[in-house]
Amino acid sequence: MAQGLLIDMDGVVYGGDIMIPGADIFIGRLLKEGIPFSFMTNNSQRTRLEAVRKLGRLGIKVTENHVYTSAMATGKFLASQIPNGTAFVLGEGGLISSLHENGITLVNTDPDFVVLGEGRNFTLEMVQRAVDMILAGAKFVTTNRDPSPKKKGWDNLGIAATTAMIEEATGIKAFVVGKPGPVMMRGARKALGLETAETTIIGDTMDTDISGGVQMGYKTILVLSGITKKEQLIRYAYKPDMVVESVNEIKLPLPWW
Repeated sequence: MAQGLLIDMDGVVYGGDIMIPGADIFIGRLLKEGIPFSFMTNNSQRTRLEAVRKLGRLGIKVTENHVYTSAMATGKFLASQIPNGTAFVLGEGGLISSLHENGITLVNTDPDFVVLGEGRNFTLEMVQRAVDMILAGAKFVTTNRDPSPKKKGWDNLGIAATTAMIEEATGIKAFVVGKPGPVMMRGARKALGLETAETTIIGDTMDTDISGGVQMGYKTILVLSGITKKEQLIRYAYKPDMVVESVNEIKLPLPWW
């Protein structure tokens, strides 16, 4: 039976622009042994090529086929709901490219969908237009619901904050595509050609990576090199199958392989 990995990026492979020690060795071993894997990220701004280039600058050489983003999942989801549909987009780069690739036309009036992703280039006026479109019947979809890290000087409000603002203004809840939602979790697995029992997810966040993995029936590995701290685990009703300080500690093959 084949076995493969879905690997979060920020907090697992790197922190900001610094590689987490040993991450390059771990990924190198996956490549050498032919173990299927994909970097699974909620960030919808970055294209797959941009993600590959960032990893390359850190010394991790992979291809675009090793990256699966919430933008990709969103494009595929919209196309499955309304083929050749239309969307008003609050987002950038990777999201816009993915919608085009999936046959979704970007419009400024009467869209089928209002789609929210990360970005800094949309204005409050554009948000108000999105609100009016949703109130007029457009379906509200967001690429993910990641919170702001709540750090001084952070250059992004966090998509959770923007989503909440639009939900409050419309009274309509967004459909969330990204982690821990099943649309992205299932899409990333299928892109690797894996079955549920063949999939392990590695992440640093209990509320997204590990929660999503548990709900999907995947095996889960929590690394403590990112957001979640060991003393916080007692708060959760679910637990990862393995907890390590960083990917450098993960020994292959895994116990359940």
